[in-house]
Amino acid sequence: MDSGILIESFAEFANSKNIDRPTMISVLEEVFRTMIRKKYGTDDNFDVIINPESGDLEMWRTREIVDDNSEDIWDYNKIPLAEARKIQSDFEVGEEVAEEVKLVEFGRRLVQTARQTLIQKIKDMEKEIMFEKYKDQVGEMITGEVYQTLRHEVIIVDSEGNELSLPRNEQISKDRFRKGESVKSVIHKVEMNNGSPKITLSRTSPMFLERLFEVEIPEIYDGIISVRRVVREPGERAKVAVESYDDRIDPVGACVGMKGSRIHSIVRELGNENIDVINYTDNLELLISRALSPAKVSSMQIDRDAKRVSVFLKPDQVSLAIGKGGQNIKLAGKLVGMEIDVFRDVEEQNDEDVDLTEFSDEIDEWIISELHKIGLDTAKSVLALNKEELVRRTDLEEATVEEVLEILRKEFE
Repeated sequence: MDSGILIESFAEFANSKNIDRPTMISVLEEVFRTMIRKKYGTDDNFDVIINPESGDLEMWRTREIVDDNSEDIWDYNKIPLAEARKIQSDFEVGEEVAEEVKLVEFGRRLVQTARQTLIQKIKDMEKEIMFEKYKDQVGEMITGEVYQTLRHEVIIVDSEGNELSLPRNEQISKDRFRKGESVKSVIHKVEMNNGSPKITLSRTSPMFLERLFEVEIPEIYDGIISVRRVVREPGERAKVAVESYDDRIDPVGACVGMKGSRIHSIVRELGNENIDVINYTDNLELLISRALSPAKVSSMQIDRDAKRVSVFLKPDQVSLAIGKGGQNIKLAGKLVGMEIDVFRDVEEQNDEDVDLTEFSDEIDEWIISELHKIGLDTAKSVLALNKEELVRRTDLEEATVEEVLEILRKEFE
């Protein structure tokens, strides 16, 4: 095989992977020196000259001329005078002979071995390059294409054709992928398994939600607003605490956008995950109150040493604080880093309440259904929330919400 083909094929690979010239030459030289060692036993007296761009290869063997009867004629770096004069007739003892060694002299088997070695070197370098590329990108978002859907994982390929793994337990329960579909995720874990890089992706990590906020909210990307904490029940509910470094900018309003315009794309990406955006504060009591939103807290007792807080609420606020399947209180506890216990405020006078279904003659059934979806079953539970909160948490128009609130207020006048 022509050495030029070997060298050019490797140079093409090296250029595509942005491997520098010294590294490229070093790898090629090692392959040919391995071939020399197999044939001659050593490469100490050989010079290997490679030009990757042109594909040129030169191998020179340097030996010292000794007398034909010398005991050194069998040394690897010595050559008998008679043999030297076959190369050049006027050589004398003590001079050095530089003899070019052609690739064809190594035989087909050794050249084929060199080719296989170079192919293996390319594969090893590809693995190393892939590992080095991703090891410093843990937590960063990546967009790839679905290559194959397996039982326990989905294989995603990046822009360079590298295969990445999105395991089933790192997927949102509502995720359904098809071959060729574009998928966003974060790089969750990078490790070497038996010499091969294993890149694990995640869509359930809190970091994925944080990266989506950075992409969709310009103020976060620019550093004006900071994401302080993220907690999630993937695909179900999340709470995100944000803080503004500019007093003129409302961090919650900036993240949600007009009528939820900014956060809608994030919610869709996460399979309609319900996202509560909270204004972060160092005031623990206020942070706990905000974390339990949409419930209104009457009072609380904080045990900082035990990392436990007892929260007291009006009876109609307890179910809101706990949330569906206990999600709201669980996420609130994670957000503030404390165990939250909820109690009914028995001192609070509980006036007679009215079930929403009692208003079916004045309020359309679908509107009542929308209110039920967010845990509002009674008139007072709806009135406990302001108009903006109701518009944000339901798919109802502002005018519709105003009309509902007016009907319910009249009931208690």
